[in-house]
Amino acid sequence: QVQLVESGGGLVQAGGSLRLSCAASGRTFSIYAMGWFRQAPGKEREFVATIRWSGGIPYYADSMKGRFTISRDNAKNTVYLQMNSLKPEDTAVYYCAAAYGIPNAGWSTGRPGAYGYWGQGTQVTVSS
Repeated sequence: QVQLVESGGGLVQAGGSLRLSCAASGRTFSIYAMGWFRQAPGKEREFVATIRWSGGIPYYADSMKGRFTISRDNAKNTVYLQMNSLKPEDTAVYYCAAAYGIPNAGWSTGRPGAYGYWGQGTQVTVSS
């Protein structure tokens, strides 16, 4: 089992920044990628970014490139999402997810089914 705990969400004004953290515990040796997804009210869950645990190669949804940066600290088993120039449309619950075992197709493009473990989510609200 892998446990994921997100933190860092909150209320921020448009144009501001937030950094989300996701700490993994348990059978972390089995993780090969960790990603961020988000879900706004009334909308489907949306891929934001993911990062290969070995080598730290990041992948982003096209609409997230430029403002969001994903990074990881292997020693702390933690993945981060730095969000800059936030907009009201970035308001959502942000979820951390871990892909483990043998790499599944679609993990780098954010296929939710490729991720076996999910955190509880952290709310990000951007006011205009």
